[in-house]
Amino acid sequence: MSTTKQVHLAERIANMDESQTLEMAKKSRELKAQGIDIINLNLGEPDFKTPAHICEAAKQAVDDGYFFYTPVTGLAELRQAIADKLKRDNQLDWKAENIIVSTGAKQSIANVMLSLVNPGEEVIIFAPYWVSYKGIVQLAEGEPNILSGKAENDYKVTAEQLREAISPKTKVVIFSSPCNPTGALFSESELRAIAEVIAENEQVYVIADEIYEYINFEGEHFSIGSIEAIKDRVITINGFSKGFAMTGWRVGYAAADLAIVKACDKIQGQVTSGTNAIAQRAAFVAISSDLQATHDMTAVYRKRADLIKGLLDNIEGFKTNTPQGAFYIFPDVSAFFGKQTPNGERIDNDMDFCMYLLNEAHVSTVAGGAFGEPNCLRISFAASDEHIKEAAKRIAEAVSKLK
Repeated sequence: MSTTKQVHLAERIANMDESQTLEMAKKSRELKAQGIDIINLNLGEPDFKTPAHICEAAKQAVDDGYFFYTPVTGLAELRQAIADKLKRDNQLDWKAENIIVSTGAKQSIANVMLSLVNPGEEVIIFAPYWVSYKGIVQLAEGEPNILSGKAENDYKVTAEQLREAISPKTKVVIFSSPCNPTGALFSESELRAIAEVIAENEQVYVIADEIYEYINFEGEHFSIGSIEAIKDRVITINGFSKGFAMTGWRVGYAAADLAIVKACDKIQGQVTSGTNAIAQRAAFVAISSDLQATHDMTAVYRKRADLIKGLLDNIEGFKTNTPQGAFYIFPDVSAFFGKQTPNGERIDNDMDFCMYLLNEAHVSTVAGGAFGEPNCLRISFAASDEHIKEAAKRIAEAVSKLK
């Protein structure tokens, strides 16, 4: 039932940004519903099925009676398995009590931000950034301070930039590596330099988003939380959506100092309580089993990264970076700003260009401004080779029509 009565919503809703990735997905679905063949390269979702052994674990969980509430912080066996994984793979010496399992890494980040940030305190967000970081900071009534990496440094923020940006108001620094949306990977030396700056500012915490850890084309992953000088002030975020192709299962986690975990427990207990029990059992098997299925998916993503970069490099006007991880490429498309479409409409910015590609080429991407870099757009290559090739062909034809 619709209503014309004015609804007085909370100010936090008016102040919060909307997710442009979800908005583009909505527009794509609308065109698809009209019978238009849309190639979706907008959402950050693996196109692989969840590996069979993980699905079987969920089926077994049903048979074993996992249909009751779990502890808010997660099943004990899953928390221990996560702690074991962090010690083995990341050199993070956390116990099971230092882990809280949530309904996706997004909730993990929100829990931590709400636990740490007071109204008016500053959160430095390395840009380009995942779209929800800013909205979550706004929800916590913090002040986002966007710190942009330079294109010549693969869009990675440097320690020197961070040192200049930190102020007495700064409470949290947040970044992802491998990065969504650029696919850039912070090296150990870069993270150690950043850690030196954090060590000098004892009031500052770090949220390290490592959700794409396993989708790494450069070799070994390095976690900033393993650096002794700041390890107690680093909250490591991870989950199962990307590396295990478990987006719809909604299982993520945070590893942190016990006081932070208890604060997250308090928040989550009032909002969602424990994560789905069956999904947690599946996650336990995923993280405890051989990772060959994950490695196989990463090998495919690596080939696709080379494929899409080569195709885009052949389109005049696209300036591409080289993805080192995740499944995104983040080309600079500012060369097309100021041009006119065949209909005489002017392309003034990244959103105009994205909408042109959607309506003319029927390829869905996401405007770079959503990630803090309005000269670019994010293209996901979590798609088949055939779709990537066809998308590049359509894009090339569409931009050739611009004047």
